[in-house]
Amino acid sequence: MEEAQQLVLDRVARLPVETVPVGGAAGRVLAEPGRAAVDLPPFDSSAMDGFALRAVDTPGTLPVAIRIAAGSPAPRALEPGEAMGIATGGVVPAGADAVLPLEYVADHGNTIQIEEPVPPGANIRGAGGDVRAGEVVVAAGVRVGAPQVAALAAAGLADVSAFQRPRAAVLATGSELRRPGEPLEPGQIYEANGLLLAAQLESAGAVVEQLDSVADDEDAHREALARGLEAHVLVTSGGVSVGPHDLVRKIAAELGVEEVFWGVSIKPGKPISFGVRAGGLMFGLPGNPVSVLVGFELFVRPAVLALQGVADPLPSFEQGRLSSSVKPNPGRDELLRARLSADGAGPVLEPLAGRESHMIVRAAAANALVLVRRGSQELAEGELVEFLRI
Repeated sequence: MEEAQQLVLDRVARLPVETVPVGGAAGRVLAEPGRAAVDLPPFDSSAMDGFALRAVDTPGTLPVAIRIAAGSPAPRALEPGEAMGIATGGVVPAGADAVLPLEYVADHGNTIQIEEPVPPGANIRGAGGDVRAGEVVVAAGVRVGAPQVAALAAAGLADVSAFQRPRAAVLATGSELRRPGEPLEPGQIYEANGLLLAAQLESAGAVVEQLDSVADDEDAHREALARGLEAHVLVTSGGVSVGPHDLVRKIAAELGVEEVFWGVSIKPGKPISFGVRAGGLMFGLPGNPVSVLVGFELFVRPAVLALQGVADPLPSFEQGRLSSSVKPNPGRDELLRARLSADGAGPVLEPLAGRESHMIVRAAAANALVLVRRGSQELAEGELVEFLRI
């Protein structure tokens, strides 16, 4: 598995960089650090609705000189022995060193009564307390999510430099495939792999074109594969094994795809193929849907993320404990579907029944893949294992 992943990443060249408005940056990977244009907060501001004052003037009774709204700073400094009303986010006036919340004040309109001493600095958000101008808000190689969009905008950035999103094509092969909802004839099944791959690719940041599935015919394969190879990434399902109707690798080779490897010692998904043509990447995944699910997470997603400049594109395995014993495969590493939960000691993995690669309905109940290394010794209940969230 690790060898195949490295062979994939060795063939990935990052996509060009473009300028993206911050409002459209969600899902994009930064090519350069996003640096703050201003201190954040830009000024000392109030963390509460209350009264700005000097700590040395408390406790006591203070006249209220001015009431400050957010966005409307006081026209003068605070004088000793007085207070100013202030809204959350309002500029703390010069001369004040604390804010006392409304609920701790007896407000009589023109004066306030303070019963307890207020410590200096109370409820004041210092200028630059979150970030200073010029400091990194979001690092290069980070995929931007909703919190990062907000941070970049709050720090004054209108645009960011990001890698282009890869264009990906999806092609399901097999004469037996029909669209969901169509009537099935004997021997036919509904096509689900293309939808699975399209959803996975979109979640990885790609712009996806889903091609119509093709029958086991050389001309149909040639036309569809040629179109798919125009994308940065082509992912196919089915037709990569050694049967008489497995045409994908043969036609791909005729179209100039250099096969880097065929076959990885994993279960499910052993007959996966990977090749390149003119910088484009092609992944041939087996036809069983759980093999598609696993093969994508282990090999395709890292490639799609690496194209976008993600700093660490490989799957992020964690550690958890098995809720029941598992017998490993003697010859191949296996990815078992499991249900992830937690107890006081950490993550717990419950392996799901049905390890066959066609059982996508059972796989849909899983939220984790447990990596069971090849071997002969049974893994006991409670044993630590690696797992990948899905």
